[in-house]
Parts: sequence; structure tokens; C-alpha cells
Amino acid sequence: MKFLLVEDNKELANAISSRMRIDGHVIEHAENLRDATAYIETGDYDLILLDIMLPDGDGRTFLRKHRARGMGTPVIILTARSQISDRINSLDLGADDYVTKPFDHAELEARCRAVLRRKSGKSQTVIETGGVVFDPVAGLISVRGETVNLRNRELRLLEILINAPGQVFSKQKLADRLFSYDEDVSENAIEVYIGRLRKHLNPSDLKITTLRGIGYRLDHES
Repeated sequence: MKFLLVEDNKELANAISSRMRIDGHVIEHAENLRDATAYIETGDYDLILLDIMLPDGDGRTFLRKHRARGMGTPVIILTARSQISDRINSLDLGADDYVTKPFDHAELEARCRAVLRRKSGKSQTVIETGGVVFDPVAGLISVRGETVNLRNRELRLLEILINAPGQVFSKQKLADRLFSYDEDVSENAIEVYIGRLRKHLNPSDLKITTLRGIGYRLDHES
């Protein structure tokens, strides 16, 4: 998954980023609303973690403005404010959840998983299809009953494709989802990850189809 963290406390931001990267997620950090706006206008994110009190404004104003523009990305508010009225106000503005500082990182991770499950319409995390059992939270995959060891980015690539079967993803789109903005990534890198994932999925009914000059699509062959 690819997250955008909007937080001006560098120590907290570093702690959150490090924890999320250990889980294999791509996370980009904006210290203010100006940078956050630039990020969402140029990239796609699965989730936004948004502080309220930022150097150049209120995170709720940012949320209201971008919800009005049609931004559907899930947003979890991070704030030191614990008043129930603040929680209600944030949810009414379009936040998907609200976490009060200080918080336990395990709780934040659980909240992220819950919000992402709701967005995908799934009550369960584990996906079973075409002879593949995939648990993105635990980072586990089995193909025809055999456990397969995938690297972090291979796991995240599978997660992208398996959550949108039949949808075409260009190389650039996949690169945007798998790598952070400051990483220098060639199209060949995407081809390498696709090739590795294909080999792992080979015994299953799931096949990655190449649409030459367009991108890739995960198909179910019965």
C-alpha cells in the first residue's frame, strides 16, 4: 500500500514512517498542507494520515476542500484533540477515522487495516481466489497449498493486482504505487517484479496478462 503522511512533528513522522516501511508499505511525508496538496495532485495513495494542526493551516480545511473536489482516498485524522465534538466534526467533513495522540503504533496499524477493508468492501483481510490464498496483513501467500515467500514489493504488487482483477495498470501507475516519489525507478524494474510474480503464480489459475504498450492485468483462467 502507498500512504501519504501529513505531519509536522518530525520525530513522530519518522516513527510512523519507519513502522509502515517495515510492513512493506510505501510512505511519503509532507510537513505542511502545501506539500500535501502537491503530493495528492501528482500521485495516487491508498490512505492519507492527516494531522490537524499544521504550520500553514488546519488539516480539516484541507480535508473539506479536497473532498469537495471529489477526492475519495480514505483519510485518518491524527490529532491531540480528544473532544468528542472534534471527532464528530472531522467525521462529518469526510474523515474515515480519528486517532488521538499519543497513540500506540499497533492501534494505528489496526485502524489503517480496518479503513482499507471498509473501502474495498471486504470484512475479511484474507483473499482466496484461483488456488491462491493471500493475507496482505500477515504478508503470507500460498499457491495450491504451498507457502510462497515473496519480497515486500512483490507482495504489494500482488496486493494491487488481486484487489482489482481485470483492471489494467500501466507501468507508470504501478511504479507510483510501489515506490516513493524520490526513488529513481525504471520501467525495467516493474518488468522484473512482474516476471517474478508470474513465476510464483504459475501453478494457480491467476495469470498476469501483458497488454503491449498499455500495461498489465490480473486474469482468472478457469
